[in-house]
Parts: sequence; C-alpha cells; structure tokens
Amino acid sequence: MEHNPFLSELTENQIVIRDTIRNFAEKTIRPVVMEYDEPQKFPMEIMHKLGELGFLGILVPEKYGGANLGYVEYAIIVEEISKVDPSIGLSVAAHNGLCTNHINLFGNEVQKKKYLPDLAAGKKIGAWGLTESYSGSDAAGLKSIAVKDGNNWILNGSKQFTTHGTVAETYVVVAITNKEAGKKGISAFILEKGMEGLIIGKKENKLGMRASDTTQLAFENCIVPAENLLGEEGMGFINALKVLEGGRISIAANSIGLAQGALDAAVKYAKERQQFGKHLSEFESIQFKLADIATNIEAARELAYRAAWMKDNGITNTKEAAEAKLFASEIAEKAANEAVQIFGGYGYVKDYPVEKFYRDAKLLTIGEGTSEIQRIVIARDLLK
Repeated sequence: MEHNPFLSELTENQIVIRDTIRNFAEKTIRPVVMEYDEPQKFPMEIMHKLGELGFLGILVPEKYGGANLGYVEYAIIVEEISKVDPSIGLSVAAHNGLCTNHINLFGNEVQKKKYLPDLAAGKKIGAWGLTESYSGSDAAGLKSIAVKDGNNWILNGSKQFTTHGTVAETYVVVAITNKEAGKKGISAFILEKGMEGLIIGKKENKLGMRASDTTQLAFENCIVPAENLLGEEGMGFINALKVLEGGRISIAANSIGLAQGALDAAVKYAKERQQFGKHLSEFESIQFKLADIATNIEAARELAYRAAWMKDNGITNTKEAAEAKLFASEIAEKAANEAVQIFGGYGYVKDYPVEKFYRDAKLLTIGEGTSEIQRIVIARDLLK
C-alpha cells in the first residue's frame, strides 16, 4: 500500500509538491487576488501557468500528459492555493476533479487521447454540468433530455451553477436518455464550445469565490456526436456520484486552506494590533479563538487526508469523504467568522484578507453536496 499521511509525515515528493505550489501561490497569486475578485475576472493567465507546472492534470496518467499523482497530492495542492485565494483553489479543484476526472475515469481510449492532454496542460479549461434549476440537492431529479438520432444525440435542457461555464472549451454534462429507468436512465456526454445548440447563459454575480466562473448553460437541440457518449449509456448518474466522492475531498482541502489562511492572517494581526496598551494576542479571549480554529483545522486535515489516502488505495471512502467535506466546510465558516471578529472593524473592509475569506467560506457548505446531504450520506452508511 502507498504511504499513509494520516498516520505519519508527508513523503519527500509530497513535500516538494507542497513547497512548489506554496511558493507559486505566494509569489504569483497573492499580489493579484483582489484584481480578480472585484471584477469577477477568471484568472486565465494563472490557470495557464498552473497547467504548465502540471497542476491541472494532477490525477491524469503521464501517457495523456498528466502528472499521474494521487488524491493526497491533489488535496495538498488545493489546500496550498486556497490559503491564498480559495476561489482559484476552487477552480483548480473543479477542473481537476470534475470534468477532467470524469473523462479520466470513464472515458474510452479515443476520448482520453482527444481531451485529456489539453485539459492536463491547461490549454483548455473543463466544465462539469450536473445541477439544474429543478435539481439541486436532488441531483437525480434533472430534466435535461438526450434523444438518439442516427449518429448523434439531440440534447435539450439546461444546467445551473456550472463552474467554468463561460471560460471552458470542454464540457461534461449529464442528461436523461431513458425516462423509465430512473437513475439508471441518465447518461453523460462530452460537449465542446461551439457545438450547435450549446448556449452559454448568464454568468452568476456571486457573494464570494468570485474569480471562479459560475454560469448557466442551455441546450437547444444541441447536436452531440454518438462517440461523445461518456461511459456506458445509463451509467452517467452512477459515475457522477463516483466523481463527486473525489470532489468532496478537494472541497475539504479547499476549506482547510481557507481556514488556515484565515488563521494565519488572524495570528499575524493579533501580534501586531494593540488595544488597551496590550497586543491582542495577550488577551485570553483572543487566544481561545485562535486555539479553537487551529484545533479544528488539524482535525479537518486528518479527516481529509484519510479520505484521500483511502481513495488512492482503492478503499471505499464514501462516508469518509462526506465526513471530511462536512467537517472541513463547517469549520472553515467558523474560522473565517472568528478571524473577522479578531480583526474587528478592519475585518469588514477589503484592505484585509479576512473579509474575502468570510465571503468565500459560505459556498463550501453548499457546493458539491450541502452539509445536509453529507449528513444523509454519513447516516446511511452508519445505518445500512
């Protein structure tokens, strides 16, 4: 079995990866965080650089141009980016873990050779469409339909909250192909920007994670070649759930990075800021807040790395991934909230980083399965 970071320290290779992405985030991302956040600008230049470094094909085998790393390394990379900018961390997580990984896990050889090299290199950005206006947490309740027509599928419907919907060139979407078969009547398809009938809709104006593009998609008699069916017909939803297991690990890492970034900022500020003739760090009430955040982060990190290690070793981790995502996302919210409280009035203005951490944190308890859905997943496992 592979090395288990839940039980011991990181390997030398993992430390090199961590230090490389940490340095990149500090030097390349930190100086321009608000330049992307304020106007909701997608950081295409940064994504291209991340692709050149091998961080957009983390899970992709080398023969398709990927880094051939595991979920532990994936978690490390997303966490380090998210300490500086959770929205770019989210984009890296979504690109690697959703569209790219769906093709990596369930595509045939022709599809992998056609799509994975450009996705892994960051030459093309990937989007993944599951959520619809009528089916949020009820993911199987989607309405989009694909009907076979000769050598094509004709796709009609829409998708909501599609990460990278505007900027992507490769899309993976799911749609009903057999109404009578329920969850086993849903299939996945690979779409390309420019396909007839693929309409890029409204870009959402979001509270946080503003540099990460979120868009509505529409399909109006969208013509999809039969060879773009991804995986077996009828297996789209089942395969999507498997993709989401890995996605939950990445959102846990995203949450841990955000919480750590908030803690680091709060510790620095507490040491510098004086009130009543003392540094904030000398007040026990502030010390207790910092101690609670730090403890929660350590616990969340252990949960996430355990789930990642299990995934790398082929061990069923549905419950563990849900536990990691649930706990990490909720402690990220708490960490950001307490960091703003420590900063006081300055925590409410954009001159300091905790204001952005506070806005970014909320999505983590919603995206890739709400906290309520994670609790259902965990409870089902306990009671089966």
